[in-house]
Amino acid sequence: MKNKLTIAAMTLLLTLGLSSVAACADTVIFTLNPSTLSGHPGDTVTFTATVSAPVSNGADIFLSGPAFSLGGPIVIDSGDFFNNAPFSLSAGDSSVFDIFTAMIPLGSTMTTFSGSVQMEGGADFGALGNIGDPVNFAVVVTPEPSSFLLLGSGLVGLVGVLRRKRSM
Repeated sequence: MKNKLTIAAMTLLLTLGLSSVAACADTVIFTLNPSTLSGHPGDTVTFTATVSAPVSNGADIFLSGPAFSLGGPIVIDSGDFFNNAPFSLSAGDSSVFDIFTAMIPLGSTMTTFSGSVQMEGGADFGALGNIGDPVNFAVVVTPEPSSFLLLGSGLVGLVGVLRRKRSM
């Protein structure tokens, strides 16, 4: 009876000890540099990330990929992450790399598309947990230079017509 009680107490302590280790998962600090880019309709802009593993992490942390939440019809390609990011970061390490591209749809008017990206990963390469806070980003659509040329030539033509009417 005494052995059963001792085994039950040790099992409880071991379970509590292991569950507290699992509850304090390692994280990364994740930023985009810069977080707002601009381009013309049809352009593709590339976002660069800095990912750091805090010194307080207990083990290497594996980076599985970015997860996106989008607020517009921009097209995201995360291939840059898989081509440029390290597989893992040790405590205190950091890395700077191109993380994703955003394609501005043709025919877009002057507007701002926004979204957020969050790093996924964990204790092994197959882990898909959120390992950092989400980071907001924006893609600002600017008019094409040809639009300015068209507007300018239209204004010059309008001035010419007004001068001709005035001289008559």
